[in-house]
Amino acid sequence: MSRYARDGPIEELGPNRCRLVVLARPGLAATLGRFDIDIEVVGPAERVPTHAAQAVTQSDNCSGRAGVVPQIRKWGAAMHDPVFHDASGVLSDADDDTYALLDARGVVIGWGPGAERLLGYTAREVHGWRGSELLVRRTELGHAVLRHRSGRGVEVALHARPMVSTAGDRQWLIQATDTDATRRHELSEALIRGLFTESPFLIDIFDTQLRFIAQNDALRRGAGFANDEFVGRTMSEVAPPDLLDMAALEARQRHVLETGEALVQTEVRGLLRGDPDRQHVWSETILPLRSSSGELIALAHAVADVTERARARERLALINDASSRIGTTLDVLHTAQELVDVAVPEFADHAYVNLPAQVLGGGEPLVGPVGEADTLLRAATSSAPGNPVKAAVATGEPDPFTTGPGSLFTRAMASGEPLLLTGEELIAELTPVDPRQAERVRAYGVHSWLLVPMSARGAVLGAAVFVRHARAHGFEPDDVLLAEEIAARAAVCIDNASRYTRERTAALALRRSLLPQRLPVLGALEAVTRYLPAHGHAELGGAWYDVIPLSGARVALVVGDAQGYGLNAAVTMGRLRTAVRTLADLDLSPDELLSYMDDQIHRFVDEHGQDELSGPRPGGAAGTTCVYAVFDPISRQCAVACAGHPPPVLAPVGGEPAIVALPAGPPLGFGGSPFESAELTLDDGDVLVLYTHGLVAAPDRSVDLGLERIPEALSGIPLAAPSGPGRRGNGLDEACDAVIGRLLPVLPQDDVAVLMVRLHELDAGHHVTWDLPAEPEVVGRARTLATRQLAVWGLEELEFTTELVVSEMVTNAIRYGSPPIQLRMIRDRELICEVSDGSSTSPHVRRAEETDEGGRGLFMVAQLAQLWGTRYHARGKIIWTEQPFPEGFLEEADAAGPG
Repeated sequence: MSRYARDGPIEELGPNRCRLVVLARPGLAATLGRFDIDIEVVGPAERVPTHAAQAVTQSDNCSGRAGVVPQIRKWGAAMHDPVFHDASGVLSDADDDTYALLDARGVVIGWGPGAERLLGYTAREVHGWRGSELLVRRTELGHAVLRHRSGRGVEVALHARPMVSTAGDRQWLIQATDTDATRRHELSEALIRGLFTESPFLIDIFDTQLRFIAQNDALRRGAGFANDEFVGRTMSEVAPPDLLDMAALEARQRHVLETGEALVQTEVRGLLRGDPDRQHVWSETILPLRSSSGELIALAHAVADVTERARARERLALINDASSRIGTTLDVLHTAQELVDVAVPEFADHAYVNLPAQVLGGGEPLVGPVGEADTLLRAATSSAPGNPVKAAVATGEPDPFTTGPGSLFTRAMASGEPLLLTGEELIAELTPVDPRQAERVRAYGVHSWLLVPMSARGAVLGAAVFVRHARAHGFEPDDVLLAEEIAARAAVCIDNASRYTRERTAALALRRSLLPQRLPVLGALEAVTRYLPAHGHAELGGAWYDVIPLSGARVALVVGDAQGYGLNAAVTMGRLRTAVRTLADLDLSPDELLSYMDDQIHRFVDEHGQDELSGPRPGGAAGTTCVYAVFDPISRQCAVACAGHPPPVLAPVGGEPAIVALPAGPPLGFGGSPFESAELTLDDGDVLVLYTHGLVAAPDRSVDLGLERIPEALSGIPLAAPSGPGRRGNGLDEACDAVIGRLLPVLPQDDVAVLMVRLHELDAGHHVTWDLPAEPEVVGRARTLATRQLAVWGLEELEFTTELVVSEMVTNAIRYGSPPIQLRMIRDRELICEVSDGSSTSPHVRRAEETDEGGRGLFMVAQLAQLWGTRYHARGKIIWTEQPFPEGFLEEADAAGPG
């Protein structure tokens, strides 16, 4: 009997019999030796494992069943196809040596090497065993659990084939396959089938020369090319022109070849032949493929079209950008400009925003239906760089296209829905209304126009318009949703800015009504003021300042600070300032005035009450601090008292600035020790600075340290009055700003009020005093003295009224007062006449009857004088009057200079 190689020819033995001679596999040869056996197979013709015997005798006629040999040959070829390797690299098909041969009684008479590997038993150990001894249990048809040598169970799939030996003995060939290996094999086949036939990904295989080996069947034609001639060619040879950057692709491929490391999810952008104007995005992964020896033999490309995902990401990025860039300020115009700057050029080639006039001005927005007469003003415009489209309407000007019958803006704002038009549709809408604008649209090539109404809190705020003309693609439904989202966010910011403008306008109006808007022009001083509200508190606070003219050319200086911020503190401050001015008119000393203010604040607390747990209500008057000073330019005396307030700083002429030492007093409304005044004698040109806690308090320093820094801040700043006729063009404004800049490098955390004054002595030629005896005859002499002084001052026009005023006041002092009696005339910003006596009796105006001989003197004084009043001092009282100068007198006197 001849021996042949595997899959060799068939030798005929007789009718209906044949012998296939093969060489045994090494594993089987080790068990049975090398020999020829005739085996007759009972049953249908099927594939017979070549390692089951050296020769297989088929029961059918060999020549009549010509398909047997080809079938075996095809099966053997398949076993060497790499597709059928499992994950461990072992062939896992039927051509395996995991088998056992049982006789008719079920006794093991043959044992393959694979069976030894699977169960751990050698052929010698199991020879003569019954097959049932290896069976643990059956699980399902064709599957069982066999006993391993270690005692554990091994789940396998069993294939049994009946056989008949040449001796006529019936035998069974039992072949076992590890279930896990079977599953791995099925999974491998499913994976390969899924990737190459069912996967939506584009998969390409390249060799190490970057040439195509294969590609899957995933409608590659989405990438713009597909044919059967790409194998053996590079991507640059077969891909459409301008598809993507081929040099970059080859660089990525060579990087993977050189490093052996995969590049995962690289985002690649390019153009498709069917859509050349819109950039597409692909996610590319390049994987190295290695042989069983570890050699890198090919590259696998997995590509997915992620254009829609990229566009969604870009839209989300634009929304995030809008959230961070729109609304950075509380200015309506700036916010509108931020909207169009975000949209151009990423979203549109040109954009603009129109808003109603009331929204721009901080008024209430439109509520209810939008009328055709409601005019919209251009709030912002933006165009892409190099864009030929120019703004047809200037910022702040009305847009004529927004009004009139059937206006697109009116329709969209009334419905609240966006309006998307093509270029031709827009031209058709514009032509009847504005033919010139329609021609501009046609000339610029506008092909997509999107109007998005903006509203907030149920009120219409305006509309945003986005235009495309440079890019090929118009706005899509997703773009409309994006525009609505951006416009909605911008509308909220514009509404906030408009409301802030409205509230700030109201706050400024209230502040202007509560604080002096123009300081009085006085000869006793030059003054500048500053007010800085606490950061973030809407321009309102409790700090205030005041300059109050008093009788006798004197002046009162006030700086105070009510507790808290906002409207309550501002209202409290207004009440306190009014109370101070009222008490100042009584010519009280500083300590007396603060005592009266303390009593008044107790009344405020009684009126409004307080919380039993938290104490005074926010913005209440209790705890108010105040400093009050009275300066007399004739005596140069300055009396100062404070209630829990920082002391003033004095910068004397030719000296160093220093804090004024004052007796400490408690804040107003707290009671306790009485208030005390300090007396200062000042020189002409001295500078006095009054301020609130906000100037010295800061997060990085204590109040005491801040107080020490004020004199340092004043040092080196020019404070002396300029010489010459224009000396009132002083440098106090610059000095005040410099001090604030040195002490407050950042925004103040508390209200800041600063009052800086340069004090002046009244020139000796501007006042004169006469002592008068308490005799009736002196009245005539007093009239004469007053007339002569008026002539010296060039005020002859006031002689008649002054004679009457002086005559009546001197007569009243002689009749109802007591010595000593003095007459004083002062030429300040008005003519002041004063008569003092030693009596504390308060004069008052009364209506005299027709039969009364007296009682008309003070009535006449009140009619002739601009102001009159009484003030008291330690030795009696002073009755004073003020008369305005003739027109032009003050201007001539100021031009002439001192004297």
